[in-house]
Amino acid sequence: MRLFTKATAVQHAKENIRCNSVHPGPIATDMIKDMLENRAAWEQRLRRLPMGRVGTADDVGYGVLYLASDESSYVTGSELVIDGGTTAE
Repeated sequence: MRLFTKATAVQHAKENIRCNSVHPGPIATDMIKDMLENRAAWEQRLRRLPMGRVGTADDVGYGVLYLASDESSYVTGSELVIDGGTTAE
């Protein structure tokens, strides 16, 4: 996905078409509902997250809103990682 994003961004930049990708970490959705219900397993997972909390749909949504806004008009080929610092470790 990362290479596809960059290739697409370069290919269409002269047409003023931007391409970026969003890479979320653990986000509190139905997808991880079962994990959230196992309190012991979830607390162990939270200890491994640098920010110490799971992300929310709003955390991802605000990142996407930025990419869709005029404020990011010079941003293309970027990877927006929204994972609470997980990949920074």
